[in-house]
Amino acid sequence: MNAELFLRIFAVSIMTSGVVARSNAGPENVPEEWQIRTERTGFRETCRYDETIEFCKRLADASDWIHHTTFGKTPVGRDLPLVIASTGGEFDVRKARASGKRIVLVQNAIHPGECDGKDAALMLLRDIAITKQQAHLLQNVVLLVIPIYNVDGYERFGPYNRINQNGPEAMGWRATAQNLNLNRDYMKADAPETRAWLKLFNEWLPDLHLDTHATNGGDWQYDMMPAWERSAVAPTTIVEWMEKTLRPNLYSGLIEDGHEPIDYFGLVDRWDLEKGIRSGPFDPRFSNGYVAIRNRASILVESHMLKSHRTRVMGQYSVLRHSLEITNRYGDSLGKAIATADAQAAGFGRSFDPDRKIAISARSSSESEPITFKGYAVERRLSEVSGSVWLEYDRSRPALYGIPHFNQSEVAKDVVPPVAYVIPPQWGHAIEVIEAHGLQTRRLSAPRTLSVEGFHLTEPKFGARPYEGRFRVSFAIKASKEDREFPAGSVVVPLDQPGARVAIHLLEPEAPDSLVAWGFFNAIFEQKEYAEGYVLEKMAREMMDGDPKLRKEFEDKITRDPDFAKDPRARLYFFYQRTPYWDKEFGRYPVARILSGADLAISVSD
Repeated sequence: MNAELFLRIFAVSIMTSGVVARSNAGPENVPEEWQIRTERTGFRETCRYDETIEFCKRLADASDWIHHTTFGKTPVGRDLPLVIASTGGEFDVRKARASGKRIVLVQNAIHPGECDGKDAALMLLRDIAITKQQAHLLQNVVLLVIPIYNVDGYERFGPYNRINQNGPEAMGWRATAQNLNLNRDYMKADAPETRAWLKLFNEWLPDLHLDTHATNGGDWQYDMMPAWERSAVAPTTIVEWMEKTLRPNLYSGLIEDGHEPIDYFGLVDRWDLEKGIRSGPFDPRFSNGYVAIRNRASILVESHMLKSHRTRVMGQYSVLRHSLEITNRYGDSLGKAIATADAQAAGFGRSFDPDRKIAISARSSSESEPITFKGYAVERRLSEVSGSVWLEYDRSRPALYGIPHFNQSEVAKDVVPPVAYVIPPQWGHAIEVIEAHGLQTRRLSAPRTLSVEGFHLTEPKFGARPYEGRFRVSFAIKASKEDREFPAGSVVVPLDQPGARVAIHLLEPEAPDSLVAWGFFNAIFEQKEYAEGYVLEKMAREMMDGDPKLRKEFEDKITRDPDFAKDPRARLYFFYQRTPYWDKEFGRYPVARILSGADLAISVSD
């Protein structure tokens, strides 16, 4: 299909870059000694890790507003850098909170090839503390900046790391030294970098978080594509603040600076723009999805990879600047939204309410609104190279498309939260992750029998290949009420705490990023004792002779289930599973839900 077969196209008169940045969009008259490599090279290059650290230390030496420190180490042993900017010397969280200022965390280079935000953040720190062009941004804000998050990936530096990206000449690599994508690791927390980040986040609990990226995908006129979690999985008050306060002010500022923003999206059909675009929800494995369930505001800041490095850096600069201005101006309303979200989450564990449901996953809905999409003319043709469709975007022909924007979501799965979860002590690797997220826990000092809701997980289906170093698993689930004995040292995770949403997402088995879905409990799906066929043949006959109902159940299953009927082992195990020899722990989910406040009181009375 060529461009004429899309919805009606209107030619528009803009530069082929799609963006004309105004002179007031960024820094002016910066002394040469304070220009970063990106500026000195006309945005052809970006600085290496050591050069970045040296610049941050120079800022700290030159300004009382800047403090340089570290917040952990990579698996290779490199320092994870952190810069704190404050006009009042609030360089520790106690002073920052006492000041009444809002805390903003900006992290860059989680994907080190996408280094635009790192350059923008360094320039902004300089313009705050050295040239003072942006000094007002610290009036009511304490700013934390991670210049480079994925340090080891950043130092896998070279010119061939981002085939889809327009500059700089060389950049870092997407994954860590352990080949993990940190922006899939927020819940499972396998990477040392993630554990360090969680410790930092737990300490500071920033009010606003920004995570800078560059996109992949097709070609269009837009250069900045912010995103935040807006589904029912996120606290309502946070979503409302983002939608009603941050979004309109941020977008108007970006447009004033000469940028072209749109909500981050994907094509409904990668070959056919006519079918529309989709801005969907984010699971908590992603930064903005995770920070949302921490009851905080978070922006995924995506610049368009095919725009020039200059345009992308200046777009990130503009997003950071306007986000800080908005936080300075509307910090009180953000604080109220956070306080309400924290209180609401802590209320989950005060009592069990069977009518209260919490969304744990969302999906895009069929609802859409019309949008005039700013793209380019595109030719769709069969490729003699790949034998598939080849899309050719023509930047010399900017065009408008009338298409649907699917920007609404619906709840895919919800749960009635318990008052607490309990997990036996032998599952220490899972308990470590729970504690790394900063959740309040208690341990049983003696064995306890508790009335709980438990789960048996059956029909496991494992991924065919590893995903982020793990074999994920899906399963069928059966819940039941039971009295279960838990040994001393078992960990109780009460939900009367602000981090309740995180506990729910970690421990509800059907949550998309639960620990069990990530493979932390895969051993429960392994059968360890078996029955020989000759033993079961005799036993099955005896069981059917003594129980006509069992015989009928077996015969009915043979009749209606052809796969079962032709599987000798399944037929014999039908009886094995109904004997006292069957392992009742096979497939039992180790984590249980405490539904009663009285049972919770018993469990934590130690």
